[in-house]
Amino acid sequence: MISITEFNRIMASGFLPLACECCLNSDGSLRISVFEPASGRVDLLLTCVSPEGLDSIRAIANLIGELRAEIKAGRRGFAAVG
Repeated sequence: MISITEFNRIMASGFLPLACECCLNSDGSLRISVFEPASGRVDLLLTCVSPEGLDSIRAIANLIGELRAEIKAGRRGFAAVG
């Protein structure tokens, strides 16, 4: 895996205008939080993501695409409930 600093930078740029913070857990897994910076509303929180395979920009971009799709699907789900 690339450094956590570089990973965090790439992830943050991939979710703009939302904010994204990534932390390395003590077990080596990643904690990823995507949120609205002004309100603090959390759109996505993953607490135990394996860093395995996240060793290239392409792999990280693919992860960002998957997570953006999850966020979009979640918003549709909440909109349909009302």
